Amino acid sequence: MTIAGVLLAAGAGARFGGNKLQAPLPAPSHGVPAGTPIGVAACLHLVAALGNVVAVVRPGDRALAAALRDAGARVVECPRSHEGMGASLACGVAAAGDATGWIVALADMPLIAPATIAQVAQRLAETQGIVIPALDGRRGHPVGFGASWRGALLESSGDVGARQVIESAGVAVLTLAVVDRGVVRDIDSPQDLADASG
Repeated sequence: MTIAGVLLAAGAGARFGGNKLQAPLPAPSHGVPAGTPIGVAACLHLVAALGNVVAVVRPGDRALAAALRDAGARVVECPRSHEGMGASLACGVAAAGDATGWIVALADMPLIAPATIAQVAQRLAETQGIVIPALDGRRGHPVGFGASWRGALLESSGDVGARQVIESAGVAVLTLAVVDRGVVRDIDSPQDLADASG
């Protein structure tokens, strides 16, 4: 099984006040130093765990694209990114080429340990279903998808991302219990970022 990471980094960061993914981490995160932009930190963790990563950005977001390339990702601009997360997901899966599994991660979640991402990938390789990490029963990210969901992922649209795919998958969804609080901690506001140091 060839697993690719898909980092969704095409959001506008409206709730944050813009340019969210370039905001600096207030504290180190799993070997990534404080001051690293949060989108870059999320990318570095994904690259550390998987090696093969496609990062999806908005057209014209040159600074972020360059930073994510420097972090080890292959960057694609999604012309439909304004349509929502689903469109970005479809762009990322298409750009991942001949991958037979995908770990879909959000660029505003810089606190997930590479070891946790590797756990999701390992379970995905074993089951080839859909694997979702969960902390104390609360589902989080990143989410792994096996090859049979490629078509559905390519048809993703709107703001729901892969939620519709997960909801229709039924018993094929495996919840993986983890102890990593990062799987449920995203950065939506400046306060979330401040809290990330704790």
